[in-house]
Amino acid sequence: MQNIYVLILFLLFSLSTSAAKVLYVGEKQQFNAIKPAIESAMDGDSVIVMGGFYKEGNIVINKSISLIGVNRPIIDGDRRYEVITIKKDFVSISGFKIQHSGYATLDDPGGIKINGANHVTITNNILYDNFFGVYIQMGKHCLIKNNKISAISKAEQQIGNGIHCWKSDSLQIIGNEISGHRDGIYFEFVTHSVVWRNLSHDNIRYGLHFMFSNDDSYFTNYFKQNGAGVAVMFTKNVTMMNNTFEDNWGDAAYGLLLKEISDSNISGNRFINNTTGIYMEGTSRIWLDKNLFRENGWGIKIMASCMDNSLRKNDFYSNSFDVSTNGNVVLNHFEGNYWDRYHGYDLNKDGIGDVTYHPLSMFGVVVEKMPSAMLLHRSFFITLLDNSEKVLPSLTPSNFEDKFPSIKPSLI
Repeated sequence: MQNIYVLILFLLFSLSTSAAKVLYVGEKQQFNAIKPAIESAMDGDSVIVMGGFYKEGNIVINKSISLIGVNRPIIDGDRRYEVITIKKDFVSISGFKIQHSGYATLDDPGGIKINGANHVTITNNILYDNFFGVYIQMGKHCLIKNNKISAISKAEQQIGNGIHCWKSDSLQIIGNEISGHRDGIYFEFVTHSVVWRNLSHDNIRYGLHFMFSNDDSYFTNYFKQNGAGVAVMFTKNVTMMNNTFEDNWGDAAYGLLLKEISDSNISGNRFINNTTGIYMEGTSRIWLDKNLFRENGWGIKIMASCMDNSLRKNDFYSNSFDVSTNGNVVLNHFEGNYWDRYHGYDLNKDGIGDVTYHPLSMFGVVVEKMPSAMLLHRSFFITLLDNSEKVLPSLTPSNFEDKFPSIKPSLI
């Protein structure tokens, strides 16, 4: 009896797969345009588009099909249309150059827009000079992988985001390169999603920007030379591991901006050559572990509104200021970090300094209240004041301390 069931299932599978068709688009093919091929296709079919130039207005995909480009065909939006709109589940698009979408702020046209569709796969495409690159709204279980997404606008109001995700769940954003957009990757009301191995650089505002997006993970991404760095706002249960934040400079630029987030893990990241490595405001119960802060203006700015955060086993090296704050009450915990300015000793050779370290310098407190005081940075007078503060603390909070500083760096 079991063999009969297996045979029936095999026959049903064979019938379903044999019904799927392959339709060809291109010169001397079945179709000379993409739209007629999609109209003729059925769910489960594949539309293979040969190399060439296709300008067909807005291409709407409302069937579960695979759209496959051969020899990188170009689909052009003529700077008037949304290039491709996906409205059906189980659609895949790969192998195209998709360019020159329309530009508008009301309907947010893009190179590819996923509109309420699930299980959509966008892989190995080039998206160039579109208002939004890939736009996902109310999508689930979508994969955006190995695409190159770039734009050339120079003002925020003239361009959208590279990968824009809104009110979606269980997305995978993997291995993309995004540049020249307002924000490289943007999440709003997005949950249970993964951002992994992306390169987001030279975007006008943020390399990554997410708000109200809980239970997400960000691994092994590279954020470099973005106008304002990376921002995480109004969010909880976030994991950010093994990312690099580098060369984000400006008055309002940060490697990572944390605002009103809680119950999150930030570990194994590298903050290199930023105005501020991490800026923390209104954060609570954040675990910062084994991160490298090197050659930043400020390693971490942790505001007085932050509490119950734990900073352990991080390396602070060659920063102008390792840590700064704007208050007198310290409700956060430092332990086992490496500070390159620590001059204590380790008599029992256990790798832990025998003298408590106070990482907040008096000059750092002064600069936080009077930014113009930076003109005196590295002067003999400031060095004298900082050394005096170490002997007789008066302006810096006495409990802003690392009682168990590490003698040797673990990450450099």
